[in-house]
Amino acid sequence: MKPQRSADTAESLDQTVYDALFNGIMHGRLKPGARLQEAALCAQFGVSRTVVRQALRRLSEVQIVDIVANKGAAVATPSPKETRDVFAARRAIEGAIVREVARRIEHGDIERLKQRLRAEHEALHYQDHPRWVALAGGFHLALAELSGNQVLQRMLTELMTRCSLIVALYEAPGEASCEHDEHTHLVELLSLRDADRAAEEMNKHLLALEARLQLPA
Repeated sequence: MKPQRSADTAESLDQTVYDALFNGIMHGRLKPGARLQEAALCAQFGVSRTVVRQALRRLSEVQIVDIVANKGAAVATPSPKETRDVFAARRAIEGAIVREVARRIEHGDIERLKQRLRAEHEALHYQDHPRWVALAGGFHLALAELSGNQVLQRMLTELMTRCSLIVALYEAPGEASCEHDEHTHLVELLSLRDADRAAEEMNKHLLALEARLQLPA
């Protein structure tokens, strides 16, 4: 039994390091290109290099950390081409998501989305940018959950992790990554169960989000 407990402990430590780094990247505390030095991480978390390497390997699998032989690990830096590819994929996936949501949405779902909109408005009012970014991304993931399609939900979750890096890297100063009014209009169309207009609005919303980025030509 002892080897099993040891394995369980290592897995738990690996998850602790993974979660801390993942959240640090998603909330902008670790910027694109930031070096993730094994020795420093071992000291910070009080774990072995084996645990740190396992956590970094898992982060590389979801493409938010790059590991280069003889150079180590760093927070991923999406290229302009990858950014455009990510948004093209999001437009395809989220168009399908809102069509399905419009078909199956219920009154309680609409009320919960409106609660999210009120939280977004509050974050904007108090100029709480980190909270606003988290809420704006959460709005899109909430729609994916309402679609009932777990495959689309997983695909969007992966794309949203990349978008967190993209926004941190290319967002223009003073620009919001998502516009609150655009989310509000989407909820209005979904409450009307207007699938075509909701899909069109989502496409416009994502095109506008991409256009607000400062991408090199």
